[in-house]
Amino acid sequence: MKKQVWYWMICIIAIVGGFFLFKYLNKEYLIKSEVVVDNTRWNKLIANELNNNNVKLSVDGVTINSKNKKIYVDDELKMYIAVDNITETFNCFCAIYNGKTVKITKSDNVLTMDIGALEYNWNETALDSELPILEIDKAYYFPVDILAECFHYSYVWDGQYTEMKLVSNDNNSRNLPYYYSYEKEERSPQVRSQGNYSTCWAFASVTALETSLLPEEHKVFAADHMAIMNSFSVGVSEGGDYNISMAYLAAWQGPVLEKDDKYDGVSGKYKTVKHVQEMQIIESKEYETIKAMVYKYGGVQSALYTSLVNSSSTSTYYNKETNAYCYIGENKPNHDIVIIGWDDNYPKENFNTAVEGDGAFICRNSWGKEFGDKGNFYVSYYDSNIGVHNIVYTRIEDTDNYDNIYQSDLCGYVGKMGYKDKSSAYFANVFKADKDEIVKAVGFYATDVDTKYEVFICPDYEDENSLTSSRTWVGSGSLKNKGYYTIELNRAIEVEKGNEFAVIIKATTPKSCEPVAVEFQNDDITKNVDIKDGKGYISFMGNAWERVEDKKKCNICLKAFTEDR
Repeated sequence: MKKQVWYWMICIIAIVGGFFLFKYLNKEYLIKSEVVVDNTRWNKLIANELNNNNVKLSVDGVTINSKNKKIYVDDELKMYIAVDNITETFNCFCAIYNGKTVKITKSDNVLTMDIGALEYNWNETALDSELPILEIDKAYYFPVDILAECFHYSYVWDGQYTEMKLVSNDNNSRNLPYYYSYEKEERSPQVRSQGNYSTCWAFASVTALETSLLPEEHKVFAADHMAIMNSFSVGVSEGGDYNISMAYLAAWQGPVLEKDDKYDGVSGKYKTVKHVQEMQIIESKEYETIKAMVYKYGGVQSALYTSLVNSSSTSTYYNKETNAYCYIGENKPNHDIVIIGWDDNYPKENFNTAVEGDGAFICRNSWGKEFGDKGNFYVSYYDSNIGVHNIVYTRIEDTDNYDNIYQSDLCGYVGKMGYKDKSSAYFANVFKADKDEIVKAVGFYATDVDTKYEVFICPDYEDENSLTSSRTWVGSGSLKNKGYYTIELNRAIEVEKGNEFAVIIKATTPKSCEPVAVEFQNDDITKNVDIKDGKGYISFMGNAWERVEDKKKCNICLKAFTEDR
């Protein structure tokens, strides 16, 4: 009994002693921790750990992470964001001017900072900064602290330093100004003339492409090459539209430089100088979206009806004194232009046609500097056709982005299909690898707004059963607008020379039952479509497949992009 009493007394003393010892040691640890947090060496270790793993930046719910090499944390735990990611993340426009100045605009606010400087300019006021723009792996990174201060964001690191969260404190501010023009922002491309050819669509496309690169890159692309060297059966005097442009660009058939292919109605094979990997189609009359696209990405190619044919012709719908145009009626569009700005307060009295209110888009024409205000003119918001058909080129990359493209849809998105009363479908293309390669990305068309997708790769295709039994999930996401998109895979998939591999998409379009874009012979313009070069499949549930070339007489619009091993 005595032994038991002594045993319990010793246990109680040990527990109490341990408690006080723990408090003492923990107090010492906390004191030491407070000192260490300010220690440069400790911060450097934390920063290194964050950059090597996955640190996140969340801005009003939009999250990016360091896996995509878009953010960086320095040795003082200050965060930086890649300049080329600021536009999307902060819902503004950001570009590098003259190779040395980062300019960020949001509504009427302007933030500029020279690379290498320790000061920045906020709405024409010069302010000192301890944080410069950093250059990392040939890319520039901007201090998040400055962005948060200027654009009124509060921010906080989470407890583990794995995510910085920014929340806007300025909920009433406009992201877009009331007036905006590429002419005022050094984003205006060269004015050109289509002459006597019906190539307004090609000029509008290459002009819009050029604006998407400005002010950082000044290119002049060949309208001739786009109009002649596409896969459609259409001549320079027959007209066209942006569907031809999309197919030509998505297939890497162009663009080429105008200095190589002069505008003379004759073309040939020239070097493609850019790869266009994304083209977004904007819904009809979505004016605020059109403005946002012009502001953030590039000129929006649109169309209108006009009885004008050149700079010297006249029309009752065009006021030559004010360079203002408005047509209200049932006639369909017959001329493509590029929206390069807007003026919400442009007076309605400037139009020959009676309109309900003020406001106009600033548009670039293809009739030379003699037309309008040195090639530009105003089109009323109330015009029947402006803003109905719209496309913007949102991802233009250098030609070394991928080594190879696999495709069978040179005429691109001619039509669409799916299953009755079902908003989703599976579709696939099978390709034969030319060499040992790595599949890095896929390209396909979103046929409707709010498209959801899943991507699969079958690296060793044997037969139709492989599309179900041997596919590997490599990504998913959603696409707000219609258009053509390139999706990077979550993991690279190796394929071997001579073997067939398959790219598989499950697409869901909540507002339609036709989520699959296809190419087929639809009219005289698409009579060159060759379905013998494709090996495509479609499936209701992803487990039973039918060959579309045999059953539907079409090709699946689905591409694969690879790198050599």
